[in-house]
Amino acid sequence: MKIAISSDHGGNNLRKEIIQQLEELGLSYEDFGPINDDSVDYPDYAMPVAEGVANGEFDRGILICGTGIGMSIAANKVKGIRCALVHDVFSAKATRCHNDSNVLAMGERVIGPGLAREIVATWLGQDFEGGRHERRVEKITALENA
Repeated sequence: MKIAISSDHGGNNLRKEIIQQLEELGLSYEDFGPINDDSVDYPDYAMPVAEGVANGEFDRGILICGTGIGMSIAANKVKGIRCALVHDVFSAKATRCHNDSNVLAMGERVIGPGLAREIVATWLGQDFEGGRHERRVEKITALENA
């Protein structure tokens, strides 16, 4: 599994924590920054991750900002992206199993590193269940093409 990861300045510390986790898990990843804590615009950092997942260069993406809200809104503008803003383990599992989310958004100012690691491990470890959920995801995809 190849992961694209990025943050804005408000998610920089948590991004570094999650990169360490990806390394511990032996997962391949590409870090799209930022390189320091200077203020940046989150859409500029969400787009390379979302576009990379949408075009198949990456299997999944992880985006982090202060709340996760801005990153998730920006990522969901890219056709083919189902970015879920998650701040608990149950939702991390549900969004993979039921929504086939391909990008995870989290907020550094909302959750701590321990919970974030649990969320990432859960989200990465789940497969899409398909079945009745597939019909619903197909309807989301149809909305993109309307």
